[in-house]
Amino acid sequence: MIIPAANRLSTVKEYYFSRKLREVRRLQAEGKDIINLGIGNPDLPPADEVIASLQESASQPNHHGYQSYQGRPELRRAFAEWYQRTYQVALDADREILPLLGSKEGIFHVSMAFLNPGDRVLIPNPGYPTYASAANLAGAEIVHYNLTADNGWLPDTKEIAGLDNGRLRIMWINYPHMPTGATASTEDFRKLIDLARKHGFLLCHDNPYSLIGTATPLSVFTNQEALDCALELNSLSKGHQMAGWRIGMIAAREDYLQTILKVKSNIDSGQFLPLQHAAIEALGLPLSWHVAQNDRYAARRKKIEEILTHLGCQCGTSTAGMFVWARVPDSVSNVEEWLDGILYNAHVFFTPGMVFGSNGSRYVRVSVCASEESIVEAFERIKHIAR
Repeated sequence: MIIPAANRLSTVKEYYFSRKLREVRRLQAEGKDIINLGIGNPDLPPADEVIASLQESASQPNHHGYQSYQGRPELRRAFAEWYQRTYQVALDADREILPLLGSKEGIFHVSMAFLNPGDRVLIPNPGYPTYASAANLAGAEIVHYNLTADNGWLPDTKEIAGLDNGRLRIMWINYPHMPTGATASTEDFRKLIDLARKHGFLLCHDNPYSLIGTATPLSVFTNQEALDCALELNSLSKGHQMAGWRIGMIAAREDYLQTILKVKSNIDSGQFLPLQHAAIEALGLPLSWHVAQNDRYAARRKKIEEILTHLGCQCGTSTAGMFVWARVPDSVSNVEEWLDGILYNAHVFFTPGMVFGSNGSRYVRVSVCASEESIVEAFERIKHIAR
């Protein structure tokens, strides 16, 4: 007897990287040394004092029980202080901040908390695939809005206004943008906030890359009126190199957070206390620590751009985020097959832009999350295969 899968899963595909990394592992099992430049998985460790904080807290016998669904008050205060220092945004630690087990889970929480079957969700093309997966699981109708190089990979507010048919409930935005690395200004955010207030939808800003490659990190809440109609997800995964630690947060007005908490409290049982203590330590790191990490990423980015130029690609001008986004030469008829050729012949894995939507179909995304030595080795391998 076979129990069939739930109908809702018919609208959700296996995550691309889940499938592709299985293929990479198979090649590795065959003895192939694969250089993975496809995943935004920080290869550098967190700060020493963050690890020490985790170790010290985990050694305490009374630190291993269930914790509050809303996180420790001192963690929420640390997030609030970090927002003030980083974005010059004042948040109420007790009412406007909710720690999460990673911001990816937060996307699901938000979707389940605010979407009814048939509601419309605006999702960027190209954009993070999880926005669509969460909307599908909630039974919502996905409507893609276009991001293009000609418009700096920013939303066209006229297009957005034309997509509202009375059922528009959520719009997802993400700046610095993944995968393109584009950044938005305070004025760009203001236009979207005005649109959300006019049309009555929730503007959801996913903001995990703001500390990487940007001189002035921005929050959607830099615009004070955003609290009426927006929420913001943030994470320690990228900017603090703590991806596997699963520490994120959501900032929003109190009634929105209470709605989200109804979902969250039925899914998890609070966050491991030593992780919360380590997060507090990470949120207090000095600016100099982040500058040092960005210098490393900048050096890696330059070497990756050399590889892509050699391949005939045209790199974008943005330096924000953890990826290099480049247009593949017109001579390449099938981008995915071309990149598979690089994987199987040079044993270097890049991500095809089509994973993020049709507007990425002529692009490739390359991660800076590998050592300079690995990137140099990747270049040497690629030089030995035909373009």
